Amino acid sequence: MLRRILALMVKEFISIVVDPKSRIVLIAPPIIQLMVFGYAATFDLERVPYAVYNEDRGRASRDLLALLEGSPTFQLAARVHSDREIRPLLDAKRVMAVVHVGPRFSERLLRGEPAPLQVIVDGRNSNSAMIVLNYIRSIVNQYQSPAGETAPAGLRVRFWFNQNLESRWFIVPGLVALLTLVVSLLLTALSVAREREAGTFDQMLATPLRPGEILVGKALPGFIIGMAEATFIVLMAVYWFDVPFRGVIAPLYVGLMMFLVSAVGAGLMISALSVTQQQALLGAFLFLVPAIILSGFATPIANMPPAVQYLTFLNPLRYFLIIVRSVFLEAASFEVLWNLYWPMALIGLVTLGAAGWLFRRRMY
Repeated sequence: MLRRILALMVKEFISIVVDPKSRIVLIAPPIIQLMVFGYAATFDLERVPYAVYNEDRGRASRDLLALLEGSPTFQLAARVHSDREIRPLLDAKRVMAVVHVGPRFSERLLRGEPAPLQVIVDGRNSNSAMIVLNYIRSIVNQYQSPAGETAPAGLRVRFWFNQNLESRWFIVPGLVALLTLVVSLLLTALSVAREREAGTFDQMLATPLRPGEILVGKALPGFIIGMAEATFIVLMAVYWFDVPFRGVIAPLYVGLMMFLVSAVGAGLMISALSVTQQQALLGAFLFLVPAIILSGFATPIANMPPAVQYLTFLNPLRYFLIIVRSVFLEAASFEVLWNLYWPMALIGLVTLGAAGWLFRRRMY
């Protein structure tokens, strides 16, 4: 039995290398998406053009605005002298924010009174608007009034796991899960469909191979390629993108194996239902899009409606994303991650069982 499965695996590897569609799926998407997500997908703002509308000529306003100008994040793009000049700057996207200092700002601070500061932010991109507002708030909080007053209690913030709040440290480890799912799912989804389209599936049925052996022989190449793909992305994350790897390998790879079992099972289900490779590709993307959206890769699951949150428990990507990020940044151990392993194993058993049932049903 092992020799027959091994022979089918070798045949499957040769088919993947020879077939142009499978070869493109294996090489092009992971590299392109790793570079695009690694460099372009970021929540950080490194250059924020802003305008100043200063109606106060006191020292306090000059000192506060000097803090903004001295920040490497902010770039002064314009000085405004009236209210009507603000809107054209924001409409044309020349600035992302306008800092408006009132005429009695310094006077109020010298008297120990509250001095309001207006910040007008372009809210068309709500995420960027909140980031800009938080940047300005942090600079204003560093400012000390001319009266020398200090707050009765000070707030000291300490960020764990990501001290500099680098969004790349959050996104790139997630790519280990995302791209591994894409590659393993597409390769296994194309496997049986490729045989049917080429007309070699009936020839395979005439061989001594049993249905279970064919299923295993089709599943193992996708599993092995998925392991190699994930290893490559982990190495790129650590040595190319400088993301710290604080944990150990074993908890990560146990989670990876459970994840690949569920991904390969889903791919084989799609492949068993597909007659052509085009149908297999459409079925794979029909699975991938909801899986990515409901995984928490870009948007927190806690912000989703309760009914949708329950659906995420059926998504293996949800669990492995937590595992890979926890191992990278938190040095999570087996004890912490145990509750994430068994749901993926259960999903894998269900999908592989369903794929085997569909496979036998379509054979006869």
